[in-house]
Amino acid sequence: MDKFVIEGGAPLRGTVQVSGAKNSALPLMACALLADGPSTIRRLPDLADVRTMARLLRKLGAKVNGPSGQAVIDPKGVNLFEAPYELVKTMRASVLVLGPLLARFGHAKISLPGGCAIGARPIDQHLKGLEALGAQIAFEHGYVEAKAKSLKGTIFTFDVQTVTGTENVLMAAALAKGKTTLRNCACEPEIVQLADALRLMGVGVEGAGTQTIEVEGVSSLKPFLIDVIPDRIEAGTLLVAGALGKGPVRVEGAVREHLEAIVEKLVEAGARIEDSPGALTVSADDGFKGVNIKTQEFPGFATDMQAQFMSLLACARGSSVLTETIFENRFIHVPELVRLGAKISVDGRTAVIEGVKKLSGAPVMATDLRASASLVLAGLIAEGKTEVLRIYHLDRGYERLEKKLSALGARIERTKMEGV
Repeated sequence: MDKFVIEGGAPLRGTVQVSGAKNSALPLMACALLADGPSTIRRLPDLADVRTMARLLRKLGAKVNGPSGQAVIDPKGVNLFEAPYELVKTMRASVLVLGPLLARFGHAKISLPGGCAIGARPIDQHLKGLEALGAQIAFEHGYVEAKAKSLKGTIFTFDVQTVTGTENVLMAAALAKGKTTLRNCACEPEIVQLADALRLMGVGVEGAGTQTIEVEGVSSLKPFLIDVIPDRIEAGTLLVAGALGKGPVRVEGAVREHLEAIVEKLVEAGARIEDSPGALTVSADDGFKGVNIKTQEFPGFATDMQAQFMSLLACARGSSVLTETIFENRFIHVPELVRLGAKISVDGRTAVIEGVKKLSGAPVMATDLRASASLVLAGLIAEGKTEVLRIYHLDRGYERLEKKLSALGARIERTKMEGV
C-alpha cells in the first residue's frame, strides 16, 4: 500500500495539465452499452475507477480495448446483465449500467451500493425514474432487479437533484418510445457531455445543463466518438494548490464556466486569477483571509471542493464558516487536519475554521477521495514532513497527482508503507 511523503513549504510555479473528468468518463463508458457498434472514448483518465468500470463492462461481455488514454467499447458480446457486489462496493458509479442494460436488453440486476464514508447515497431516484418509464423493480438478497419488455416516454420529476440518477434515467429514455421530459434534473457539465454523446448516437436531447431535459427516444443508437471534458474538480484542486504555493501556476484545461463558484471564493480569499483561452492562472501574495462557503448543486460551490478549500482556510486570517448541504458526513477529514494543527470545530453540517499561523507536518490518514486531496494540500504548506496514508482513495479520482505537483516544485513522493 502506498503513501505520500511531503516536505512542506516549497513554492509552486509553472504549468500543469488537467486530466479528463472521471465523473464524465464513467457515464460515457456505461452509455457505450446502448450502441449498435463500438464507441470510442478519448482523453480517458488513467484512474482506478475507470479501470473498475472497464472490468465491469468486460464482465458483462463487452470488449474494452484501446491504447493508454483511450477506450474502444464494443457491446456486441454482452450476455450478462448483472453488476455484482464485489465491483459495486468498490465503485458506486457501477450503478450507471442499470439504465443502459435495462433499455437495451430489457433486464438489469445491480447490487445495492449502500452507504459510503461521506454519507448515505441512495438510488431511489434512479428506480423511480425507471419505473416511470415502465420498468418493473424488485429487490432480493441485496440486489435490485429491473425488467421491461419496452420503455415508454413519460414525464418524471426527480424529488431531489441527483447526478447519477439523472444520467441513468437519461440513458434509459434514449431507447424509450416517444418523448420523455425529466424535471428537477442535475445540471453538471458531465450531464451536458453525456447528452452530447447521446446526440452523436442519434437521440434528440434538449435542455441538458438546465433542470428540464427533453429526450426523443429512438429504436437504435449509433456508436459515438468523444473526448472526455477536463476534470473540473482536479482543476479546482490544482488552483487551490497553486494559490497555496503562491504561483503563478497555469492550469491548462481549466474551464472557467465549470469553476465560477470556486474562482469566486479563491479571489475573495485573496488569490488572483487570470483567464486565458483554455487555461486559468492562479497566483497569491502571502496570506489569505477567511471566507464563508456553502456547498450547493452546480453551478454552486461543489461539495467535492469543500475539503480542499478547508485546507486553504486553515491558515487564513480570521475565521471561516463552511456549510455542507449535500452530504451529511463530509467532515470526516477534519480530525486529520486538526492533527496538522488546524483549529476547526464542527456542529452538524457546519464547520467553523479559525485560521492559524502555520500547520505542522504529521502522519495523517485519508478517509475518502476528496479528503485525500485536502490532506495533500495541507501537507504542501505544513512545516516539516507530512505522511498521507491510504492514498488509494486519491488514486480513484486523481491521475498521477504527485507527479503533477512535483513538476510545479512541490517536494512530494510516493513510497510504500512499511510492513504492508
